[in-house]
Amino acid sequence: MSDLAIARSVKLQPIAAIAERLGVAADQLEPYGRYAAKLPLAFSAPESSRQGKLILVSAMTPTPAGEGKTTVTIGLTDALNRIGRQAVAVLREPSLGPVFGLKGGATGGGRSQVAPMDMINLHFTGDFAAVTAAHNLLAAIVDNALHQRRNPSGIDLTSVRWKRVLDTNDRALRQIIVGLGGRANGLPREAGFDITAASEVMAAMCLCDSLHHLKEKLGGIFVALTHDKQPLYARDFKANGAMAALLKDAIKPNLVQTLEGSPAIIHLGPFANIAQGTNSIMATRTGLHLSEYVVTEAGFGFDLGGEKFLHIKCRTAGLSPAVVVVVATVRGLKYQGGAAPETLSTPDMAALERGFANLEKHLENVRQFGLEPVVAINRFTSDTTEEMAWIQARCAALHVAAAVSETWAHGGAGAEALAHEVLAAVGRSTSPWRPLYDLTDPIERKIETVATRIYGGGAVQWFPKARRDLRLIAELGLEQLPVCIAKTQKSFSDDPTRLGRPTGFTLTIREIEIAAGAGFVIPIAGDLVRMPGLPAVPASERIDIDTEGNIIGLS
Repeated sequence: MSDLAIARSVKLQPIAAIAERLGVAADQLEPYGRYAAKLPLAFSAPESSRQGKLILVSAMTPTPAGEGKTTVTIGLTDALNRIGRQAVAVLREPSLGPVFGLKGGATGGGRSQVAPMDMINLHFTGDFAAVTAAHNLLAAIVDNALHQRRNPSGIDLTSVRWKRVLDTNDRALRQIIVGLGGRANGLPREAGFDITAASEVMAAMCLCDSLHHLKEKLGGIFVALTHDKQPLYARDFKANGAMAALLKDAIKPNLVQTLEGSPAIIHLGPFANIAQGTNSIMATRTGLHLSEYVVTEAGFGFDLGGEKFLHIKCRTAGLSPAVVVVVATVRGLKYQGGAAPETLSTPDMAALERGFANLEKHLENVRQFGLEPVVAINRFTSDTTEEMAWIQARCAALHVAAAVSETWAHGGAGAEALAHEVLAAVGRSTSPWRPLYDLTDPIERKIETVATRIYGGGAVQWFPKARRDLRLIAELGLEQLPVCIAKTQKSFSDDPTRLGRPTGFTLTIREIEIAAGAGFVIPIAGDLVRMPGLPAVPASERIDIDTEGNIIGLS
């Protein structure tokens, strides 16, 4: 059966019944149909959060197909509830770009899914549309200021950094010219589109804790420079109030359910390469307020998602995971060991052993933050008992607990062993995580710390543009911000072809973008695309709707 067929075979509970499991009354919900609802912001206030335990799910360096991190997150939540604990999954929202592109949906798989699957993957409660509208409103206001000659102190046309966004993969919009067609249509200039998940508005929303805070963060978005090199922010265009008005509903977390009836909070979804790649602070705090355990995830491997989850999200919100679950797969280890993609289902102990170095580095990174890792071996049908046992033995030699997870096939029942290992690790957790750099460190040192200690590199090379950006960051007084390094998810290095555990490489920083509204700077390592393109055969070709209004082909 397909994921969609499995999801539709389960009779979902009314959303009020799911809310009741969290102690939330029906009259506190804002329903979006029968099976989804918005939760009030009051649950996310810092002073309302009880001391629930936070469990972070991360992963080894992923293969192109992914390692099933979301599936494990959902299955672990179901497993904790099955063994008598109260747990809620807190996840990101899917972007339409991957849904219609190469990756497909982001609601888990098999018996370990959040539902209603088609609603969540397609528009959901309109949060992404609201972010798109707010982002593009600022773009329109800036271009209108140029057209009307209402330039705050005189905008330098060549310095405008604010693009537009669209929640669809469309490579033709990466670099464009706006304002063509005569004076009535504005001033011609170079511009472009990013995908909505890459919007700074999305990142800022995920790091705010109230509407007032959101308006402040939106006002801090760096837009351009004047002719005399003075910074212009969104507040200088009087745009942040209207932007926040568009986001008044999107700021509220969404409540849905897993196929086993566990509560799941899903909210927003910043791009994991160039932003923090995790759900909102408000969603996580809501879960901690309402439940004994919160199981959440961060994008890609621990080197990208986990590091940013800690240095950016946890630092901003004062959160600390009790344990980090690192998802690994037999096929992922063999891929990192040099096995060809078409052979990953074939037993190959030599490749498995070579690839284990990748997982070992991720486990070392978790421990650098003072946290305890637990390995979840996400099992696929082609994996052998010998391969499973070998991985568990190697983890045991590192004094790391490891359990096989079969959540795709068996849901929560397939993760009960993992749940017990996680609870044991939570019980051993005695202190909060510790950062690897201080916010008072220079930006260069912050980048070098992550590059050498987390990625395993030997040095950092700075392009001239990056050096100029460092000077601008200092002139703007933004050196105290954390760094959100943008690099490929396919390798510890900035070269996607360097698999396994590369060492001694040079990380190249081409430029550093300023995301002052979100609250970080973005060093760009290697070549990254913020507006993906569709593949040769996009997922959209198999998606359809029948005469009764049922969606077909989602995965």
